[in-house]
Amino acid sequence: MTAVHVPGAPLIDDGVLVSTSPATGAEAGRFRVATPAAVAAAVERAGAAGQWWAGLGFSARRERLLRWRALLAQRIEQLAELVHLEGGKPVGDAVVEIVTAIEHIDWAARNARRVLGPRRVRSRLILAEFSGHLEYQPYGVVGVIGPWNYPVFTPIGSTAYALAAGNAVVLKPSEYTPAVGQWLVDTFAEVVPEQPVLTAVHGLGDVGAALCRSGVGKLAFTGSTATARAVMAACAETLTPVLLEAGGKDAMIVDSDADLDAAAEACVWGALTNAGQTCIGIERVYAVEPVFDAFVEKVVARAGRLTVGPDGADIGPITMPAQVDVIRRHIDDALARGGRAVLGGADAVQAPYVRPTVLIDVPEDSAAVREETFGPTLTINRVRDADEAVTRANALPYGLGGSVFGRRRAVGIARRLRSGMASVNSTLTFAGMSTLPFGGVGDSGFGRIHGEDGLREFGRAKAITRRRARSLLPSMTFERTPSDVARLVKVVKMMYGRGA
Repeated sequence: MTAVHVPGAPLIDDGVLVSTSPATGAEAGRFRVATPAAVAAAVERAGAAGQWWAGLGFSARRERLLRWRALLAQRIEQLAELVHLEGGKPVGDAVVEIVTAIEHIDWAARNARRVLGPRRVRSRLILAEFSGHLEYQPYGVVGVIGPWNYPVFTPIGSTAYALAAGNAVVLKPSEYTPAVGQWLVDTFAEVVPEQPVLTAVHGLGDVGAALCRSGVGKLAFTGSTATARAVMAACAETLTPVLLEAGGKDAMIVDSDADLDAAAEACVWGALTNAGQTCIGIERVYAVEPVFDAFVEKVVARAGRLTVGPDGADIGPITMPAQVDVIRRHIDDALARGGRAVLGGADAVQAPYVRPTVLIDVPEDSAAVREETFGPTLTINRVRDADEAVTRANALPYGLGGSVFGRRRAVGIARRLRSGMASVNSTLTFAGMSTLPFGGVGDSGFGRIHGEDGLREFGRAKAITRRRARSLLPSMTFERTPSDVARLVKVVKMMYGRGA
């Protein structure tokens, strides 16, 4: 009996990956599945291309990256339509995603030399006869395993920075969005036709595993925490360094002096954009007692106005069909444990769509609070004060982002969140700020993309010392004399022998 293909689910047909729309089943593209040998060959070709690319220098790489940025800007509508077709994301959301990615390409290209280029480092008195130099050398080939929920923004968050640092990149797009990944590769080849500096390999998880074992210099992964552990284990076989951006269960805290209208607007956006399929999306809210009821009312009013559907709607389909079952389980579990749906509920799940669902009074040990939902659902629980809110927000092993709304204490509360990032009186904004690092702690992974830290992730620090003069305090030589040692001891006591 032939299995029925679910629209949006990846289909392998005679060695070809077929990508379809989760909303309509329309075909988005067909791509040859890479064998382990093909992955190894792609990395080998990228190694030679990477040497050429690194040899261009910062200025030439900047010029080419800025031309790629310009090409994406000129074709933004075309790419947005492809993102909409393949993943179901509303075109408006796709445009916002692409704009943010363009900003990151621009910043990485313009700042790579300043952050990674050779520079002199001051020496100290004990080694005053030496000069110090520091530079960041490329890894050669960086493997990037991208997600399906932000198939432009997230892979570019690693790819653009790796390219700016002088690496070649082999991209393994998600099997749910291979057409978008290939589009990015093809447009880059238009501005850099000389060598396969950015290439793609397609397939399911086994292709990602092959990329981990292929000999890349570094592997950057974005996806679930469970898959991140598998990626790290595979890379550990060859001590290949990894950068992992895994799952999240981000919380928003609403303090008593918050602007509730602004908080509700940001909450609805942060929780429901991209149908809630956002690693840094707001999935939990802790509102203090004095403002809880008013805040919930404002959130429900805004979320209740959103439209759901295939075209022109605020919220599109769930991209990964299997995720619908997770969303349904979380809603059912929350309700069974005494939570209440003040918007949506069990009937909101009508695959491939899920209507906005707001749950209150949900126990903290429920799946809807503790596990990543990745859907247009939200739990809002009341707390006594901000201290209790921080305790609850930090109770999970995840630590990606977070949000705080308030005035007097907001920044201090944000600092106390166990997370790699936080927004004050906004949501998700740290992702679009190219000058800031992006990444998590705990089960949300480690390493950073974006900003100066993101550039440094894709270069090996290389330290060089050079003798400038004869040593006044010879120590690192068998030619030193007892008097040399005595002088060294005397100088150290003079310099460091007192407290601050």
